[in-house]
Amino acid sequence: MQPLAVVERFLERLLERPTARLFRSPLQPIQIQRRIERAMENERRVVNGRTRVPDLYRVHLAAADVDALGPRAGQLAADLADEALAFARGHGYALDAAPTVELVVDRQVAAGEVRVAVDRADRRPAATPGDPSGDPADGAGDQDLSSTRAFEVQPQPAPAAMLHEQRPDGRGRRVVLDGGVVTIGRAPDNDLVLEDQRVSRHHARLQGRRGMLVLTDLESANGSRVNGVAVSEVALGAGDRIEIGTTIFVVEAVSAG
Repeated sequence: MQPLAVVERFLERLLERPTARLFRSPLQPIQIQRRIERAMENERRVVNGRTRVPDLYRVHLAAADVDALGPRAGQLAADLADEALAFARGHGYALDAAPTVELVVDRQVAAGEVRVAVDRADRRPAATPGDPSGDPADGAGDQDLSSTRAFEVQPQPAPAAMLHEQRPDGRGRRVVLDGGVVTIGRAPDNDLVLEDQRVSRHHARLQGRRGMLVLTDLESANGSRVNGVAVSEVALGAGDRIEIGTTIFVVEAVSAG
């Protein structure tokens, strides 16, 4: 693990574990997704001019957190794998195989804490014909993944949309989204900058996913609301009202690109 990653992990454990005990809130999928994305960034390597990232992510969770997921655990793992692939696509990273996410019960992990261990297809034993103990990825069967070349992920069609921004002072504008990732927040490096103290520096993200427009709250201080309901992540449709701070974005149209 890189030195910076060690420092980040120390700070996460210092801050997040007491917070989990204090508020006793259930672990959110977005928290796990963020840890996977961070693990991908920390473990990326440049090989022959291409940035390659791991394809297997083992998410270590407390038994109580896994139990709370119940039958949703399998679907969550699949959704997190989809998100890992989308994140790799968005950053132009190369993979040896389609990402796989495994949820692992770890007694050394405290409730509300997330630890992610990574691996690569080219470092795992290849499956042999008739041997179920192999670790094929994405239906690779008995293919020798150790000799599989990194494939360049191709962009998928994403929805385009139009938003109508409504500010408290009556001003507003129309924002056309081309299907790419759009960040919203108070910091000047966001795509949509809101000068509002109720808005976090990096508050929310809009992006296309499986032909849908999805809003993700980036663990902001005051949260994001859609149609008056607080959300961590939600698919949007025409007519939905996004509330971020004192600004409202009305979704006027969404069309698959």
